[in-house]
Amino acid sequence: MTATTRPSEAAAPGTEGTGRAACHHGEILQGVFLDERRRPVHGLVTLPMNGPGSTARFAHRPGSPPDEVTVTPAGRTKARAAAVLAVRECAARRDAKPCGGELTLVGDLPVGLGMGSSTSDVIATVRAVADSWGVGLPSETIARIAVRAEGASDPLMHGVRPLLFAQREGRVLEVLGPALPPAVVVGCTLAQGAPVDTLALPALHHDDDLTAYAQLRRMLRRAVTTADTALLGRVSTSSARLRQRVLRHQEFPTLTAIADRAGAVGVQIAHSGNVAGILFDPRAPGLHHALRRCARALDRAGITPTRTFTTFASPLSEEFPWTNTSRTPSAART
Repeated sequence: MTATTRPSEAAAPGTEGTGRAACHHGEILQGVFLDERRRPVHGLVTLPMNGPGSTARFAHRPGSPPDEVTVTPAGRTKARAAAVLAVRECAARRDAKPCGGELTLVGDLPVGLGMGSSTSDVIATVRAVADSWGVGLPSETIARIAVRAEGASDPLMHGVRPLLFAQREGRVLEVLGPALPPAVVVGCTLAQGAPVDTLALPALHHDDDLTAYAQLRRMLRRAVTTADTALLGRVSTSSARLRQRVLRHQEFPTLTAIADRAGAVGVQIAHSGNVAGILFDPRAPGLHHALRRCARALDRAGITPTRTFTTFASPLSEEFPWTNTSRTPSAART
């Protein structure tokens, strides 16, 4: 079933609207894949995460030009572009005259770590504009607007299902299944949480990439189908290792060594940022001890552990009470 923006019952043109979007914890897989027409396309599979995200509020300014949108805080140019595009889209759907407005963004996401902060802002903005117009926008439309506003987008508008998503085209290449295999992730930040300029990263393409990524795609599809956490870890580690050619993390050998010593199934790294994770099978014996040992090893290595979360519904405060002391990445906040 396609996810849509749900307007509030009181929403109508000329009123305020609100919207929210979650974030992710980087990618499980990112590379070059063949689409249904056998064309090479850049695609990714994100690692969803509950909790942090962006909330947007949009208020109409009747009579103003549709591109007259002010944003608080200032400087959110991608969100502003998304608001203008969403206003025109919603007005057309209601056969009404578009107008500008005031956009306010509130969030608790670090910027530049590869957690989808800009996409979260953009999706929350589009949902707030749609809410203000009393319009329900399909996820595909939100994705189209997000790509036009950002140039590339994460698939956050589609929910938490594992999708192979063409981030530069805003379309789903494959639905891998209903959910990722169960995993517990010890999150951390590399390079002391320094932000990364995604647009400055080179787009490498080697002749053997298509074969390698096709194999990882098949492996991930099988991991999802069979709920194989170990295979999930192999895919994410292999993808992260391939991505080292673009974003060279000096801590990568240390991260994989800690994962091996702690009995993890693999590592996961944002392919356009410095957020990373060590993946564990929740069914493994001695899990709590392994998680604590992992966090201590990261600390000793100068890698900041930030949070522990799961790929499945779980009250972390009950299952992993020690994670209440997890820290926030030391990066600029949205």
